[in-house]
Amino acid sequence: MPFGRRGMSVVPGRISCMNSIPVFEETPVEVSSPGVFGGSGIAGGMPEPWAEHEARRVGEYTDQLLTRLEENRRQAAAIEAQQLTILDALRRHSEQSEALHPDQATTHRWSDSAVARRTLVTEVAASLRLPERTAERLIEEARMLVHLLPGTFAALQVGEISRRHATVLVDHAQSLPAEALPAFETAALPYARTLTPTKFDRKARILRERTHPDSIHARTVQATENRCVTLDPAFDAMAYLVAYLPAEQGMAIINRLTDIARTEHGPHGDGSEEPRTITQLKADILVGLLTDGVVDHSYVDDTMVDERGMLVTPRFRKGYGHGITAKVMITVPVLTLLGHENEPVMLEGCGPIDVETAKQLTAHAPSMIRLLTDPHTGIVLGVGKSRQIPKELRRWLHVRDETCRFVGCNQPARVCDLDHTIDVQYGRLSEESNLAALCPKHHDGKHHTNWTMAQHPGGNITWTSPSGREYTTPPAMRLAASSRVPL
Repeated sequence: MPFGRRGMSVVPGRISCMNSIPVFEETPVEVSSPGVFGGSGIAGGMPEPWAEHEARRVGEYTDQLLTRLEENRRQAAAIEAQQLTILDALRRHSEQSEALHPDQATTHRWSDSAVARRTLVTEVAASLRLPERTAERLIEEARMLVHLLPGTFAALQVGEISRRHATVLVDHAQSLPAEALPAFETAALPYARTLTPTKFDRKARILRERTHPDSIHARTVQATENRCVTLDPAFDAMAYLVAYLPAEQGMAIINRLTDIARTEHGPHGDGSEEPRTITQLKADILVGLLTDGVVDHSYVDDTMVDERGMLVTPRFRKGYGHGITAKVMITVPVLTLLGHENEPVMLEGCGPIDVETAKQLTAHAPSMIRLLTDPHTGIVLGVGKSRQIPKELRRWLHVRDETCRFVGCNQPARVCDLDHTIDVQYGRLSEESNLAALCPKHHDGKHHTNWTMAQHPGGNITWTSPSGREYTTPPAMRLAASSRVPL
């Protein structure tokens, strides 16, 4: 809630207009007691009923501001749709104008359409002060939305989705043949209305694989031919090292870097703190492994002892990195496993991969957890039994949640805490229906802020914000009720 000077709170005022743009004017109102806003709370002498009234007024005001923010976002989406309409009109006008001058085709090697395209791109780029590649992408995005993805464009016009959601849908639709676009849009658009752009991108990737008429294996074989590593210069004597690889190889590399970095991060054996972040460590480890074949450390001591004089395995060793095995997790639909259907196999944290790649991964896996999924609902039909139920349950929760379950968070579940929705001390068990992946930041936020969570049958989690708004985050995968495994 906005505040004025000490002892002043701001409550809803009036709405006026300036140049047709709504302006919200805040009205400062004196607070009779400094208890709530002055810093001492009820302990400062404020009557409790008055404090409850003031807290309710704070929540109402926050809700009003959030409502205005949402309306502003819808208006911005509508303006974005208007810009796309203008871009497409420019494209059509450019093509029609060039067609009126067929004689020019003999003066250069470009076709009329190529001339029209280049003219338009350069005009738009200059007008909007954009790189030409960006302008070209915007023009193509406008063409697809206006003419090939009408449902998505209509949703953008009324503000049901953001421009980022529309861009994600277009990016995936561009690789589909025209006849597959209606089915893809119908399947993907509902998720654009409810998911963040990042989560929607993951969902759209899966739906694209299901919609594409060509098999994922054939497309993977073709795409693998384009694998490469490139170096893009950046500012301040830095550069981006970019690798275009098969998904399972990319995930194995990033998982290995993350695992080593998390092992490295923490106090050194001499008591000093590691100054580098996890992100910085991953970059340093990548350089060490690729340039020297090992990760070098300044601290090496094989005779570390704790305060009791007991020998402790050193946290850092010279040449750390040898013998580390990259790990990935895949989920295979049951009918695909049996060879009856060609549903894509899911690579945890990345998306669909082809069955042949999955077979190669499972052939060398030291152990597996059996997750049989229903091809129509996506619900997990069963979890393989194991004597060590806790370990298998943890693996299942990583698959079920995929990411931190807080609203919009994309931290991978494998590096999150498994939090009890209702603490064990209040009588709930450590079971699947009472556990959820929360990254350390949101785990702390649950306990130290007024955000609350409730987990429902099937894995849905409802978060209630301090202002009283509710947000539901669904699991990435659901477990059939008869297959729940207690810890």
